[in-house]
Amino acid sequence: MSNAPSKIASSSSDNIAEPESCAEQTRRTLLLGALATTACLGCSAPVRAGEDPPGSDERPQKGDLLVLSEGDNEGQLVKPADLKLGGPPVRAWPKDPKTSVVRSGSRLNEILVVKLDPNELDETTRARAADGIVAYSAVCAHAACPVSEWVKADQGGDMTVFKCPCHNSEYDPRQGAQVVFGPAPRRLAALPLSLSEGSLSVAAPFIGKVGGAQPG
Repeated sequence: MSNAPSKIASSSSDNIAEPESCAEQTRRTLLLGALATTACLGCSAPVRAGEDPPGSDERPQKGDLLVLSEGDNEGQLVKPADLKLGGPPVRAWPKDPKTSVVRSGSRLNEILVVKLDPNELDETTRARAADGIVAYSAVCAHAACPVSEWVKADQGGDMTVFKCPCHNSEYDPRQGAQVVFGPAPRRLAALPLSLSEGSLSVAAPFIGKVGGAQPG
């Protein structure tokens, strides 16, 4: 009988200590969870919705593939077989084949791609073409407007050329996109191409300055 109170006291003491231990563990778990959540949010910050992925605003790099920048097939690879000989041109973005990042973070990266008769190209233009396919910056060298038209040259008979509708500058893609009409001070920047497994790829960075001489 003399041992009973001692046993009860011991049991009561255990019952009191146990909730304190559980409470401490709960506080520790909540603290660790909060720290883990904070760390996770910090890691995901660079790729939050609405932000351009790293590399999207970099100029075209050697080895980049070309993907359509508009239309029903936007984002698909530009295939030589899909280009009509003699135009019209298509608009495209460069795409990093390793990261799959499309370099659409800067409008200065948009490209005009057109398929022409290789015999119509001058020697310099032919050297950076891929089976007659040439690529140039889609940004006018005058005021940085989009070069969006494919028309008969104002002073070139039946020759079709790129045209910027802002101030009517015209560029001949057969002659390195040299200016054939209008106020543009220089030709469009050229993008050398090559063929890679049936798709168009960038052979070298832009040749020439991209963008306008005046604010767009």
